[in-house]
Amino acid sequence: MSQPAAEEYRKDLSTRHINMIAIGGAIGVGLFLGSGKALNQVGPGLILNYAIAGVMIFFVMRALGELLMYRPVSGSFAEYAGEFVGPWAKFAVGWGYWLVWIVTGMAEITAVGKYFQFWFPQVPQWIPALGALIVLSGVNLIAVKLFGEFEFWFALIKVLAIIGLIVLAALILVFGFSDVGPTASLSNIWSHGGLFPNGGASALLAFQIVMFAFIGVEMVGQTASESSNPKKVLPRAINAVMWRILIFYVGALVALTALVPWFQFPADGSPFVHAFTLIGIPAAAGVVNFVVTTAALSSCNSGIYSTGRMIRTLAQDGQAPRAVGRLSGRAVPARAIAVTFCVMLIGVLLNYFVPEQAFTYITSASTVGAIFTWGMILIAHLGYRRKVARGEIPAGPFRMPLAPWSNYVVLAFLALVVVLLAFDEETRIALYITPVLVIAVVIGYLAVRNRQPERTPVSK
Repeated sequence: MSQPAAEEYRKDLSTRHINMIAIGGAIGVGLFLGSGKALNQVGPGLILNYAIAGVMIFFVMRALGELLMYRPVSGSFAEYAGEFVGPWAKFAVGWGYWLVWIVTGMAEITAVGKYFQFWFPQVPQWIPALGALIVLSGVNLIAVKLFGEFEFWFALIKVLAIIGLIVLAALILVFGFSDVGPTASLSNIWSHGGLFPNGGASALLAFQIVMFAFIGVEMVGQTASESSNPKKVLPRAINAVMWRILIFYVGALVALTALVPWFQFPADGSPFVHAFTLIGIPAAAGVVNFVVTTAALSSCNSGIYSTGRMIRTLAQDGQAPRAVGRLSGRAVPARAIAVTFCVMLIGVLLNYFVPEQAFTYITSASTVGAIFTWGMILIAHLGYRRKVARGEIPAGPFRMPLAPWSNYVVLAFLALVVVLLAFDEETRIALYITPVLVIAVVIGYLAVRNRQPERTPVSK
């Protein structure tokens, strides 16, 4: 006998959960670690890179927000791609986004393994990677509310670390205490070769690193069907993306470059560790290592959550095996989460066999996949607006500013970032594997395109 109630998500994500998930999605490991390499490459002008990219991401989120207010559903952007672009787009976005989080999750458990060795260098890298995957999969299998609690505290730790840096920088600039007091000055931002001491080309190439840091910001759209009040909570969370980026990215980089001249930051280390150490905090390395470990765990936790919901959405439309579309008695897509767990075990194997190369091997597709997802959100939004203009569906109160021109500007910017991947040897591999992924998606869609959607509840 079917059990319809068990096949509906529970609306157990509160306002504080949604707000912190939105914040956590906007703050990744890229800020705590990747910004060191980017600062060394670009100089203090990196602040403008993050500001520009932040504006672009804000428009993507406003487009998503308008679609969410039209119809708040799980698997949101895949659903909208299917409705406003075509069934093939739903398949491509759904499986593409699943792949983004699979490889990102592998990268994050790899990072956890590396960070764990800071405290326990004798422990093989693959053991903490496996432990993290098991624990976070268990959290997602128990209840969505538990996932929300973990994300709340993970995000809070990241937020407190950044606010702590900004407050300390302000105190040092005003009162001049600590070892960096005499040299700390806002003039450090422009007095050592200008904003772009290494030229404009280096600034353009840095957009690759900057955009990678924003992967996950769109995940708040996945929470729509499990939010207690999506029509009220989601617009607030999305509108707050802009100031969060300004505070947590632009604010943090202003604080870092005011405390220490940009050329003193190590390219292969965390600028946060370097700054906290100069301030005179003896446990700086340990504190920041804890924060970046938390950030990696948060990202992996989000990935398991997102992939489970996305596979279930695809299964309901016959674009994934129907069995994985069923919910457990706790109203979570347990079978879909189990599939994600099994595939992410590949990341553990890579950590066992090639621990030094694992991170590079499994991150090459993430940026391209995320850019494709953001691009399809914008294209689906254009399709939605066309239907609104024809009077086929009503216009909503939460509208994307300056559309459709803002859509085209952001799409052009995303295309530029993809082109820039070709100019960096480390990121070029993403372009090599993209045609292979496109072929796989085409073959997969041709195999399932005639399957009929099944929207009726199914028995457990």
